[in-house]
Amino acid sequence: MDLDAVRTFVAAAEAGQFQEAAAELAVTQQAVSKRIAALERSLGVRLFTRTPRGVELTIDGQAFLPHAREVLRVAERAVASVRAGRRPLRVDVINLRGAASGLMRGFHRAHPGIDLDVVTLFDIETAVAAIRSGAIDASFRAVAAPGRPLPEGIESVRVVDEPLQLLTGPAHALAGARSVTLPQLAGHRIWMPGIVPGTEWAAYYDDLVAEFGLTIEATGPNFGSDALLDTVADTPALATFMGEQTRLVWPAGHGLRRIPVTDPAPVYPHSLLWHRDNPHPALATLRAHLAATTAGHDAAGTWTPGWVIAR
Repeated sequence: MDLDAVRTFVAAAEAGQFQEAAAELAVTQQAVSKRIAALERSLGVRLFTRTPRGVELTIDGQAFLPHAREVLRVAERAVASVRAGRRPLRVDVINLRGAASGLMRGFHRAHPGIDLDVVTLFDIETAVAAIRSGAIDASFRAVAAPGRPLPEGIESVRVVDEPLQLLTGPAHALAGARSVTLPQLAGHRIWMPGIVPGTEWAAYYDDLVAEFGLTIEATGPNFGSDALLDTVADTPALATFMGEQTRLVWPAGHGLRRIPVTDPAPVYPHSLLWHRDNPHPALATLRAHLAATTAGHDAAGTWTPGWVIAR
């Protein structure tokens, strides 16, 4: 249905004259007549009858008028929903307990007037596809996974490097250490059931294992962070890696230890991805906020895989 014709019909019905409707719509009276005639043909009914003083609605016109007004209201709401700045900024953070989620909380505190819609997608291919389709505005990822360059139109900027920590139970051999070096971890079992082959975080840990001779096990089902914490707390032979900014709470009786890893300090690189043609004004605000509030990267004494984008 032609919205211009519907809008013309409503204007003519309210004015009672095609001439006044034409003046209101800034078109010619002939254009009004043509639009009304086309609408009548598409509906298969007469909407107006001519009178000495103008036009009057037929019975079918009277029945159609309230629905025509509703069509125009719905169309106006549809346009408003996607007008720049009117819809929420939609951002993927991978998980709700990690560093990216913390960055978005900081952004919300700094810009409480910006509506946000935070989602959690799985892998980088899913996130990039969602950015390209417009389903999301941005995503936090480790960019780029080896052998998978970003598609044309997808921009990225490295925003923060997050140090890894070793998480152990109270009976682990390293539980009392103030810090541990990567060479010291050789021979210890590091359990990370959340590593999924083919993801960018799997590529990261594959390189970490290869370069420093570590043993990372991803065996068994991933029952989530609570089950992971329970197992590490109760198993002296197991430890796990955790991002420094990952926010987790566990029972006091677990006695878990978060131990910095040094010499070098492995850091997980978080980048922001977006489409260069995305017009949402809050996206530019988010990028400026991250540039002003996040720390630098590639600091001395840190390690990242060679395929990680430097900028």
